[in-house]
Amino acid sequence: MRVQGSVSFSNLVAGFVYSAARRQAAIPRSHRHVCPLSQSAANMAEEAKKLAAYAAVDNHVQNNQVVGVGSGSTIVYAVDRLAERVRQEKLNIVCVPTSFQARQLILKHGLTLSDLDRHPELDVAIDGADEVDADLTLIKGGGGCLTQEKIVAGCAKHFVVIADYRKNSKALGQQWKKGIPIEVIPMAYVPVSRMIARRFGGEANLRMAVSKAGPVVTDNSNFILDWKFEHAQNWKEVNTSIKMIPGVVETGLFVGMAERAYFGMEDGSVQVQDPPVN
Repeated sequence: MRVQGSVSFSNLVAGFVYSAARRQAAIPRSHRHVCPLSQSAANMAEEAKKLAAYAAVDNHVQNNQVVGVGSGSTIVYAVDRLAERVRQEKLNIVCVPTSFQARQLILKHGLTLSDLDRHPELDVAIDGADEVDADLTLIKGGGGCLTQEKIVAGCAKHFVVIADYRKNSKALGQQWKKGIPIEVIPMAYVPVSRMIARRFGGEANLRMAVSKAGPVVTDNSNFILDWKFEHAQNWKEVNTSIKMIPGVVETGLFVGMAERAYFGMEDGSVQVQDPPVN
């Protein structure tokens, strides 16, 4: 897919300042300061998410399955495709959500909603990721649902990841700069953040809400620390060590869990990545 259109310098510099100001004033406020290239890039990323989601649902979902439904922007397209296949193919599918958002998506599309009490073993779980490295180690939790996402993924026979090309990295931290999310008990966030920084370097900051005063609160009524690490590490060991710190609920490191990742690419193709063979 190619980005169409370009920005003409004549539109930016032609005329006098007064004339330019008059032209700007004539444009509706909601239409100002829109960059065509940025819009095209955003549209390309959304199309890439859709491609990856559709490919994963088509390749891994079959009749009479229990499906774990992840969270985030990419999963919206997966549920769209899942609902479409259920209608067209008359599939019998039961869905287990990883978050309130996933639950609402399932209900919105009229799919069968269940939980781990009734279906503790899933056939497949499909979820997005904030970043995926060459070993299929994931950073998840940018949306704050890391604990439920890891529980559901751990209950699935097969865990499949969907993402756009921006999430594909050789090493964690290459693309995702916001750190590794760590869900913590509220009373423990200060000692946990200090202990992580002391043991592993970097800094672990309390995630603050955008549209409300105070910190982000998870579906489990906990806080989230975003650990901005300084260098690549043995993620399996780090994940285990952080989880042993009193007050830590779960980390956003998914190590050795994903068996396949689908990346929607800029050219309209889908890249499939499996873990390296040891």
